[in-house]
Amino acid sequence: MDENRVGGAAKNFAGKVEEGFGRATGDAKTRMQGQAKQAEGSIQELYGQAVDSAEDAIDAVRQMPASVDDTIRHYIESNPYATAAIALGVGWLIGRAHRPF
Repeated sequence: MDENRVGGAAKNFAGKVEEGFGRATGDAKTRMQGQAKQAEGSIQELYGQAVDSAEDAIDAVRQMPASVDDTIRHYIESNPYATAAIALGVGWLIGRAHRPF
C-alpha cells in the first residue's frame, strides 16, 4: 500500500473531524478548513491508488512471457500430440493449396 493512500486517508479523517468540530461550534472558517483538508486527503488518496495500480500493471507485464518463442515452446512441450496434429493439418492445407482442381 502506498504511503500516499495512508496519508490521504488520515488527512480525510482529520478533515472530517475538523469539519464536525466547526459545525458543532458554529465556526464557518473551521468547517471550511475541514472540508478543504478532506478534499486534499481525497486527492492524495486517489494519487496513491493510481501509483498502486501502475505498480500492479508493471508487475503484470514483468510476469508475461519474455517472447512469443517462449510461449510457443511451452505450448509445444505441454501439448505434443495437439502440436503434431496442428502441424499435419497445416501441411495438408498447404499441399492442397498448390494442387489444381
